Amino acid sequence: GQILCFVGAPGVGKTSLGKSIARALGRNFVRISLGGIRDEAEIRGHRRTYIGSMPGKIIQSMKKAGTINPVMLLDEIDKMSMDFRGDPSSAMLEVLDSEQNNTFNDHYLEIDYDLSQVMFITTANVRYNIPLPLQDRMEIIELSGYLDFEKSEIAKRHIIPKQLKAHGLDNKNVIIEDAAIKKIITEYTREAGVRNLERELASVCRKIARDIVVKESRNGKAGEKTNFKVDEKKVEEYLKIPRFRKHKHINENQVGSVTGLAWTSVGGEILDVDVTIMNGSERFMLTGQLGDVMKESAQAALSYIRSNAKKLGLNPNFYKDKEIHIHLPEGAIPKDGPSAGITMAMALLSAVSGKPASNKVAMTGEITLRGYVLPIGGLNEKLLAAKRNEIHTILIPKDNEIDLQEIQELVKKDLEIIPIQKIEDAIPYVFSNFSTKNKVTKKKSASLKKVVK
Repeated sequence: GQILCFVGAPGVGKTSLGKSIARALGRNFVRISLGGIRDEAEIRGHRRTYIGSMPGKIIQSMKKAGTINPVMLLDEIDKMSMDFRGDPSSAMLEVLDSEQNNTFNDHYLEIDYDLSQVMFITTANVRYNIPLPLQDRMEIIELSGYLDFEKSEIAKRHIIPKQLKAHGLDNKNVIIEDAAIKKIITEYTREAGVRNLERELASVCRKIARDIVVKESRNGKAGEKTNFKVDEKKVEEYLKIPRFRKHKHINENQVGSVTGLAWTSVGGEILDVDVTIMNGSERFMLTGQLGDVMKESAQAALSYIRSNAKKLGLNPNFYKDKEIHIHLPEGAIPKDGPSAGITMAMALLSAVSGKPASNKVAMTGEITLRGYVLPIGGLNEKLLAAKRNEIHTILIPKDNEIDLQEIQELVKKDLEIIPIQKIEDAIPYVFSNFSTKNKVTKKKSASLKKVVK
């Protein structure tokens, strides 16, 4: 049958999903960890002439399963390496090919073994580390990171009951408030999965257990049983100072400062772009540890503003004897990708025109020299980042409008999502009274507007 490959960040539940599939099918489950394997014999087995020879991991797992049709999970398939002893990923080609694996040959057995009834599931963190011929044999399913409200539900339904039972608190009246769970998620963890969340909740449970023991047995005498409530104050008392500070959005309109949206492996973030223009030799500076793609986006934004200066009602020689400096704060964090193109273009327009940009609008989109806004990825996480920072108007590329159908209503609620096709379409939303040669108004953009409330 079809061979599945779950690709996703650590802690999103790839292995658990494999176990659930086996349980749902009523089949035996075996797991093989492929992380660090660099010897082909680990897969195909050793020839019996060698001292200490044994079958490969596939045949050993079949013996362990005790059936001909188990669910076999090949964990961390992207972590296999190779050396002078052979390439194990090449040996996996036969195992994971449904046309060939009915005659899998293990060097130890020296006879063909039928693997065609086995359901293979593989997991990986990074798709690009899997060799292409191996990718071709599998159906790759991307598992995205959890959003904050999803983590909150996982904590309430699964993690907290499990940890209360593990710490002997399931028969005590322990209540962990929703606000306390949210505080742990946003201020004490920064991840796509829920492993660190489980660790922090386990730490809270240990401290609750200590407090209950102290409270219920003063001076060796058993005290009365009481309800134990954990709120935000208690979380800070138990886990000390928050490890991650929330990025605070500046609530004032500023010249040359525009809010963008960024995707990271642990979710979405807002991205401030600051532009300043000063006297000096004609130079264009980019700071904030930007990658090559982002630098090219900044160059494209500047070229667009310069070539369309007249149309935008700007002085065509605005760059003469001027230094233009674009900076993205949080310089210690590397940033890359093309989706900040529209944000940089609007920040440059604000700095050149001297008009303040609205702080109540966030945007994302790649741009071309002709002024078109191209589609981007990670829309779900970006919308959530805007919502977290109480920004309710979001400009997205027109081609991403179709992706809104797959985003949950809970994420889109109270957001005004405006698809734009060209850079000029964004101007009426970012600037309150910006006059251009070819007047662009919100009325013109109204046909593109999609309000989700």
